[in-house]
Amino acid sequence: MGSEDFNGEPMTSVNDQFGRALRDLRISVTDRCNFRCCYCMPRDVFGTDFPFMDSSELLSFEEIERITTIFARLGVKKVRLTGGEPLVRHGIEGLVARLVAIEGIDDVALTTNGSLLAAKAQALRDAGLTRITVSLDSLDEATFRAISDVKIPVARVVKGIAAAAATGLDPVKVNMVVKRGMNDGQDILDLASFGREHGYIVRFIEFMDVGTTNGWRLDDVVSAADIIERINAVWPIEPVDPHYRGEVANRYRYLDGAGEVGVIASITKPFCQTCTRARLSAKGELYTCLFSGAGHDLRGPLRSGASDDELETTIRGIWHRRTDRYSAQRTSETAGLAKVEMSYIGG
Repeated sequence: MGSEDFNGEPMTSVNDQFGRALRDLRISVTDRCNFRCCYCMPRDVFGTDFPFMDSSELLSFEEIERITTIFARLGVKKVRLTGGEPLVRHGIEGLVARLVAIEGIDDVALTTNGSLLAAKAQALRDAGLTRITVSLDSLDEATFRAISDVKIPVARVVKGIAAAAATGLDPVKVNMVVKRGMNDGQDILDLASFGREHGYIVRFIEFMDVGTTNGWRLDDVVSAADIIERINAVWPIEPVDPHYRGEVANRYRYLDGAGEVGVIASITKPFCQTCTRARLSAKGELYTCLFSGAGHDLRGPLRSGASDDELETTIRGIWHRRTDRYSAQRTSETAGLAKVEMSYIGG
């Protein structure tokens, strides 16, 4: 490989086998969640007797800060906090403040189900949170409860979204996973209208085969192209250039000026070739792909006295050996292989 990667960017010292630089780190702060969404943490698997991690197993905020500082030395610019549900981790705003202060980190974001957001939004913003994304799969009460499998009303999530926008975390992004037969009808247009009315950026996500417990079938996938066609038929839209190389969402703007909408087409139009994301599990395992079967332990050496330079060398080596292209190579056979659950590394 020459002095430039496939995107025409200068090669750095931390590129994988396909020239993809390490730029983004997604950090799961907990494996727990107060929802039991059918495509992520189905209740028949994650029931009352499920062995969630003990607090001692989780990386402390100090450990997360240290590891993130090392990732920043390797070129990471953007950090996103995930779960499980990150807002169930006590003092999460304190972690935000720690990460914002790290030299080289330009952007700290968070993905949440929104149920606890109304009470946390201002503290998160005050701590320096840059952006927030809320998962919301339907505005219809019955459909929302069927998907989330909890008694929390959808109004609580809507209130949380509004609170985030009011603090200046604007525009708020709202993610909707679309599954055939579940929320692929009026729900799509309702969410699009919701975004148009309030200035939120709604992004529709193709149902993915993350993990092995969500019963994924290709027949359940509603393509991004179909979703865009439905929206365009009601509110004409046109494509918009990405904000940056490697952006996962395909962006569109409404021709009447009512904001934008996006789709994430990881099934029908994989974006493996521009993936710059590493994922850190709540107990300190590094995953180089959302669909990985196994991670690389960083907590062990971290707690056994490894120096920052030693940890940096370890991370550099893991990324340099990376060859992940799961979505681009997906077949009926590979889709059935054991993969880490989305709730474990945050999607």
